[in-house]
Amino acid sequence: MRATEIFLVTALGLTMSVGALAQTKSSEHTRYKWKDAQNNVHYDDTLPEAALQFGYDLVNKNGMVIKHVDRARTPEELAADREAAARLAADKHAAEDKAQHDQQMLAAYPNEQDLTRNQQAQLDSLDQEVHATQLSLDSQEKSLASMLGRAAELERTAKPVPPALQKQIETQRTVVAKQKDFIIGKQKERAETVQRFSDELAHYRDLRAAQTRK
Repeated sequence: MRATEIFLVTALGLTMSVGALAQTKSSEHTRYKWKDAQNNVHYDDTLPEAALQFGYDLVNKNGMVIKHVDRARTPEELAADREAAARLAADKHAAEDKAQHDQQMLAAYPNEQDLTRNQQAQLDSLDQEVHATQLSLDSQEKSLASMLGRAAELERTAKPVPPALQKQIETQRTVVAKQKDFIIGKQKERAETVQRFSDELAHYRDLRAAQTRK
C-alpha cells in the first residue's frame, strides 16, 4: 500500500473515531426534569434547588428517563421513617419470639394432658400460697383482737393505754392489712392465670391441629 493510501485510511479512521466519540457524548448528555408545586414540568441543564425539593428525573437527549431521584426527606419524615422501621423490627422480633415459644411448648408437652397437668400444678401452688397466708392472717387477726381487747379494758377502767401496746396494735394492724392485700393480689393473679391457661390450651390445640394437617 502506498504512503498516500495509508494516510487516507488512517485519517478516515480517526475521523470516524472522533465522530463516534462525539455521538456517544451527545447520547450521554443528560438534563434534569422536574415538576414544581403547580405540577408544571421543567427542564434544566443544571440541577436547581427546587428540583431537590420536589424530586427529579435524569433524562437523555431523547427525553427518556434514565434515573429518578426522590425529593429530600424532611426531618419529621425521617423521624417517622425511623419510628416505622423500629415498629417493623419490633413486630418481627415478637413474631420470632412467638414462633420459638410455640416450638418450645410443643416440645415440652407432647400431649394435652401434660400441658393441663402442668397448669394445674401452678394453680395448686397459688392456692397453697393463699391458704398458708389465710392461716397466718387468722392468727394475726386473733392477736390483734387480743391487743384491742386489752386496750379497751384499760380504757373502760380509765387507765391509759401504754405506748408500747399502742405501737404493737399499729404494727399488728399493718401486718394484717398487708396479708389481706397479699391474698387479694394472689386471688386476682389466680383468676388471670386461669384465663391465660385457657387461652394457652386453645392455642396449643390449634398448633397440634396444624401439625396434624401437615
